[in-house]
Amino acid sequence: MTRVMIVDDHSIVREGIRILLEKFPDLMVVADADNGRTALEVAAQASPGVVVMDTSMPGMNGIEATQRLSVECPSARVLILSMHKDKRFVAQAFRAGARGYLLKDCTSAELVHAVRSVAAGEIYVCSGIIGVVIDDYIKRIPDTLQQGEAALTPREREVLQLIAEGNNAKNIAFLLKINVKTVDTHRQQIMKKLKLHSVAELTKFAIREGFTSLDN
Repeated sequence: MTRVMIVDDHSIVREGIRILLEKFPDLMVVADADNGRTALEVAAQASPGVVVMDTSMPGMNGIEATQRLSVECPSARVLILSMHKDKRFVAQAFRAGARGYLLKDCTSAELVHAVRSVAAGEIYVCSGIIGVVIDDYIKRIPDTLQQGEAALTPREREVLQLIAEGNNAKNIAFLLKINVKTVDTHRQQIMKKLKLHSVAELTKFAIREGFTSLDN
């Protein structure tokens, strides 16, 4: 049985969510609150497993309440239920300790699924914002690669993969139809650009960055 607490400043929203969740025998609404500050006080008594939390509320908003709950009531996992799909809200929510983020235009089935997922210890991101999360992640990738693989030429990337897959210079030369000295030059350039000093370090880098895998 998952003990659920609902935090929203609109009573009709709290009532609607309660009616919906209590249709399911594995979910029990044990408390509700109309703002973040009250939620902290009530959660200490009700010991919810999942807190369905709005973000915009008077007095103490849902982000601040989530951060406080993660310290004062760590067993309560917060599922944000918000009208905001801006990435700043999403990032703030997860940084505060939320375990899930759901938009208020979701279906009732999705809300129930999200509550169960968060109760099971999973991270839940609804379909409405998953694109926002992925876009933001992709934009950050070039920054992390600027000093690494992004500096390599396409040929160097080929050589790196073949080195990581256990090929010696002679094999690589044969596969790429180049001479062994050229392979050695590529290897030296790769090491210089990546600031690595051995084949073992090259292999670790190649696996970590997805050039190859341990299965190859």
